[in-house]
Amino acid sequence: LEAFREGFNLVFPLRYLRMFAPSELQTLLSGDQCPKWTREDIINFTEPKLGYTKESPGFLRFVDVLVGMSASERKSFLQFATGCSSLPPEAALIAGGLMNLHPRLTVVRKVDSGDGSYPSVNTCVHYLKLPDYSSVEIMRERLLTATNEKGFHLN
Repeated sequence: LEAFREGFNLVFPLRYLRMFAPSELQTLLSGDQCPKWTREDIINFTEPKLGYTKESPGFLRFVDVLVGMSASERKSFLQFATGCSSLPPEAALIAGGLMNLHPRLTVVRKVDSGDGSYPSVNTCVHYLKLPDYSSVEIMRERLLTATNEKGFHLN
């Protein structure tokens, strides 16, 4: 424990951290445990590619689904898409959230798939392969089902 304390003190001098409450330190180091985003955040800080643009109906349905998510659904989606259930923290003058997610969340059109298929991801690079569903309702159901599955299936 002493070795951890010494190493941590080299990176984050403890004398400076004493001014923070434990909850503030947790947010500073781990990000917001209840991630939030707006429609503008999603449009500005995600990268639609390979079949989607910022104006694509399929991408805009995706934005609608994300905006309508509850706090627990947002955490599940982030865990599914990035491997982490929180977004990067804000620190000093550096904004957190989707703006500070690196690599950015990339959304591509999953080819040869329809309403019956599910989205898939490459979490290491935040790469979401999303079918061009015919409605927001179908997209929401498929995306939430995928985010709540616990498995490892190669595709």
